[in-house]
Amino acid sequence: MSLLTENVIPGNYGRIFTTNANTDILMNKIKMGLEQVDGVQMVLPIEEVSPREFIVRTSKLVTVRTIEAAVQKLGLDLHVIPKGIFPMLEK
Repeated sequence: MSLLTENVIPGNYGRIFTTNANTDILMNKIKMGLEQVDGVQMVLPIEEVSPREFIVRTSKLVTVRTIEAAVQKLGLDLHVIPKGIFPMLEK
């Protein structure tokens, strides 16, 4: 395990997560729940893939476990799995 695999790195980096949410309503609930997590700046759904994915960008180091726990806390039998690191964007 490493810093990159266990955390979402702050800044223009991000982390892609896969989820078992199968509707836009559930994706919106995940987005709203994750936006309440301290340090989460942005949650961006990726529309054109299946299973559904989203990108989490943060303003500080946030653990993958914190992201997973925030989704499980919603109580909707939803799960998220980290997929990879989103490439840095040019400003």
